[in-house]
Amino acid sequence: MGKPFVDSFGRTVSYLRISVTDRCDMRCVYCMSEAMSFLPKAEILSFEEMERLCAAFIRNGVTRIRVTGGEPLVRRDIDGFFAALGTWLHRTDGDGHLDELTLTTNGSHLATHADALARAGVQRVNISLDSLDSERFQRITRRGRLEQTLEGIRAARAAGLAIRINTVAMAGVNDDEFDTLLAWCGEIGADLCLIETMPMGDTGEDRSDRYLPLSTVRADLARRWTLEPLTVRTGGPARYLRVGETGCKLGLITPMTHNFCESCNRVRLSCTGQLYTCLGHEGATDLRQPLRDGTTDPDLLRLVQAAIQRKPKGHDFLIGRHADDPAAIRRHMSVTGG
Repeated sequence: MGKPFVDSFGRTVSYLRISVTDRCDMRCVYCMSEAMSFLPKAEILSFEEMERLCAAFIRNGVTRIRVTGGEPLVRRDIDGFFAALGTWLHRTDGDGHLDELTLTTNGSHLATHADALARAGVQRVNISLDSLDSERFQRITRRGRLEQTLEGIRAARAAGLAIRINTVAMAGVNDDEFDTLLAWCGEIGADLCLIETMPMGDTGEDRSDRYLPLSTVRADLARRWTLEPLTVRTGGPARYLRVGETGCKLGLITPMTHNFCESCNRVRLSCTGQLYTCLGHEGATDLRQPLRDGTTDPDLLRLVQAAIQRKPKGHDFLIGRHADDPAAIRRHMSVTGG
């Protein structure tokens, strides 16, 4: 097993988020524009290329992998990719191992894949769900069907997968539903995670009008719910509270009001092989071309370690930046992997 990846601030990188596609069957208003243009297949890493890079990361201390997109379940043969990654779970041969393999999905295809995911060793899925009102759900996703996502959630529960519901908090859009979502998650035994909207890419929407600080949301919810701070972390940026009335957890991801950079242990690999060491910075290291040029694993790892050494101390998201601002993040979340 190789040496763990450590950045210049002493943070050990043990968590890889890998996007397997930029495509999605929805066009959520905070994530994509209505008229997205997707990448040609030749620019997307093959599963074999992704497996090779994942193996290199695992052999150098990465113990958690989250598969993201776009919508990962729209990619053909995705079940085989999960099965391949699942062979690294809980290995004890000293060549590296995974403690956790997870998935972020919109749930629209989860009913088809839930059993295969469970067989591969996936134990937990994060499902994006911003409203329990079917008409509102359709407006937010621009083309999604609520019942299809709910069917996926039911299938995931039947397959024994733990569920976290991810909800982007948007002023004037779904800010009247947080109590309903919290109660519903308690009924189905799922955790709820509220997320502040992030200014990434041109979605055709002015997100400055929709920005909702979760400090305000938490204070409001605390008037009606018993919220007990927890020290538990799942390897990601969420800070958790126990909901006394349901026994489930409420997570808060606050990149705008309280960033989580001091403990960041994550890097992201895009579906095109770009390694991003920070969600809130444009800089990336290209691994696709070296991979396709026949670069050896030791040389690839040197590229990765050099990139991680350049990992910034923190992000600098700012709601309301214009697209021509040099510090604006122009890539969409779907390209980077959420």
